[in-house]
Amino acid sequence: MSQNKNNVPNSTVTRDLRELDNTTDNLYESIVIISKRANQIAVDIKEELNQKLSEFASSNDNLEEVFENREQIEISKHYERMPKPTLVAIDEFLHDKVYFRNPSKEQE
Repeated sequence: MSQNKNNVPNSTVTRDLRELDNTTDNLYESIVIISKRANQIAVDIKEELNQKLSEFASSNDNLEEVFENREQIEISKHYERMPKPTLVAIDEFLHDKVYFRNPSKEQE
């Protein structure tokens, strides 16, 4: 998952709103698609982080052990430096990497 995010900027980028509705012809529909994709990405990242951090969990942790674990801190910092799920979702949407469909449009 991390390899797809390498070319996504870490900071907020000013977007031309006209680019967002090119695919759907509706800005609000595009925003809903992007937000749903961002939620999917956030859940995946959270699961991945929790899995990695669970390796450090032990039944008798005390506060000193938690604060002294450098590897755990480095993993957390890595995830903090990653682009936010919203930025990744916008990038995927603009590069046609998101599959979506609208059942109400398909019925017409």
